[in-house]
Amino acid sequence: MPDAEDVRRVALSLPDTAEKIAWSMPTFRVAGKMFATLPEDETSIAVRCPKEERDELVLAEPDKFWIADHEAGFAWVRVRLTALEDETELHDILADSWRQAAPSRLLESYPELGLPTAGGDRRV
Repeated sequence: MPDAEDVRRVALSLPDTAEKIAWSMPTFRVAGKMFATLPEDETSIAVRCPKEERDELVLAEPDKFWIADHEAGFAWVRVRLTALEDETELHDILADSWRQAAPSRLLESYPELGLPTAGGDRRV
């Protein structure tokens, strides 16, 4: 089961990513744009996720995904770290969120991270 240090290590391994404290919690940004946070007690992460997909994820796996009340109007979803299978799943989720925030120059420079696809095979 991944923990907060795994989140930090995996997030910072993604290209042009930096950690910044905001709202009294660690946030992770690509080229200055936030793609993940490690809220409150560091037992979950918040990541970017289109609202349509987010709602489907929450319905399909409510023990893993949930929507914080204050994030309901935004394209973000929470992920319980204890519900993740392994670090590979954590990487997939963080990389997908990274792709949604990364500028096209980075997406083109790192094709191994894949490009986001509308309605395609995405984890989050």
